[in-house]
Amino acid sequence: MLDLFHQPTAKPKVLRPHQIKAIDLIRQSLGKGNRRVVCQGPTGFGKTLTAAKVIEGALGKGNRVIFTAPAVSLIDQTVEAFEAEGIRDIGVMQANHPRTDPHAKVQVASVQTLARREIPDAALVIVDECHIRASVIEQLMDERQDVFFIGLSATPWAKGMGLRWQDLVIPCTIGELIDGGFLSRFTAFAPDVPDLTGVKTLKGDYAEDQLATVMGENKIMASVVETWLAKGENRPTLLFGVNCAHAKAMAEAFEAAGVATAYVDAYTDVVERKLIGDRFKRGEVKIACSVRTLTTGVDWPVSCIIDAAPTKSLMLHVQKIGRGLRVNPGTEDLLILDHAGNSLRNGLVTDIQIEELDKTKPGERQEKPETERLPKPCGTCATLFTGTVCPGCGAPRKVFHGVGEAEGSLVELTPHKAKSMKADRHEKQRFFSMALWLADDRGYKAGWAANKYRERFGVWPRGMTEQRMPPDHAFMNYEKSRRIAWAKAKAKEA
Repeated sequence: MLDLFHQPTAKPKVLRPHQIKAIDLIRQSLGKGNRRVVCQGPTGFGKTLTAAKVIEGALGKGNRVIFTAPAVSLIDQTVEAFEAEGIRDIGVMQANHPRTDPHAKVQVASVQTLARREIPDAALVIVDECHIRASVIEQLMDERQDVFFIGLSATPWAKGMGLRWQDLVIPCTIGELIDGGFLSRFTAFAPDVPDLTGVKTLKGDYAEDQLATVMGENKIMASVVETWLAKGENRPTLLFGVNCAHAKAMAEAFEAAGVATAYVDAYTDVVERKLIGDRFKRGEVKIACSVRTLTTGVDWPVSCIIDAAPTKSLMLHVQKIGRGLRVNPGTEDLLILDHAGNSLRNGLVTDIQIEELDKTKPGERQEKPETERLPKPCGTCATLFTGTVCPGCGAPRKVFHGVGEAEGSLVELTPHKAKSMKADRHEKQRFFSMALWLADDRGYKAGWAANKYRERFGVWPRGMTEQRMPPDHAFMNYEKSRRIAWAKAKAKEA
């Protein structure tokens, strides 16, 4: 049993503390007699490296391994990741794939392909994104009682998982990885919670068609665009819509506002998806819109999440936010624009923690775990937090009924504040210099730049110099958002 984890004689590659702990916890669980163990690892945990080390140990004892990925599009990047860790004896189970080799001791396959093929013998099966609960995997568990299964997931909370899997190990949490510098700190904002009165619930979540009608209203869509222009800082952004039509409409709305946007769905082929990903990484695409296609297996440099799809699912909520928590050069913090109210409904991702596998039987209703703490707004500054003292202004917790805000505005939700959200003197000077330049260029009246500065920072530009500089994209987006807001206000008055 424990022979699966052979200790290689060569000098091992450096693992992070939480990855070492994960392997130790898996080993301990197997040592107790469990054969089906789930390891919960948040986004950015390094599941592939952890899996590579487990595979390395299995190969060292002559064992064969199957690694299953949730989608065909993830096969090649998995193979590349394993090879980077020194694993060479790899075959791919996929039609016409150049790496097809049925004799290789490590077989990498998507669950879709696995369902159509004869499954080779193996001592160990590693299931990535095991919360998906693919039927072929569960059938394989039934057929091969002597095989060890290790499941990997950031959110192993699916209904009935505990009826198949025997144990859950949790080496670390999202909050711990943030505190350790392995994941990005984040600042989350939420608008007025969309009115979902009358929206039915199907299979534990909102009915998609009714939800799309609510979130597809022009007023809400305009607010999403306006908010990103004002607060998005031109960051590389993923947007999640309710369904394909809604996500496409959002992409068109951003394109109409002059923002380079792409759309990705389940039918976007591998080549096109790679091209979009490359353009996103180069900054040629600022916003990528999808429904759920980009909730897993995406390692793009994201520093802003726009969530425009209300959900009751803790798994989906955490998966979406997790796409932006990876630390990449230039994206060391994450901005969350939660137009769906999911952080208010489900909690901040740092406060969601489930420590047991669900054992709800088929036909029974799964009880949704209650998040221990939901954010509440500060009665003084509207910052939402979960402690007893507001991290924004230091005020003690006060009773506050409801969230009343101006149309289109957002309230801050999170104690994990992004550094860039607090402008220093240099940033303020840059803003004022760009405002002065634009005022001159457009022939605005004296004082326009100072008013724009006060609108942005809440104070007059005292101590700022009169130096001019051409505005960047972030400034122009902000200025455009203010003109849109002004036009909307005038139209409302009329």
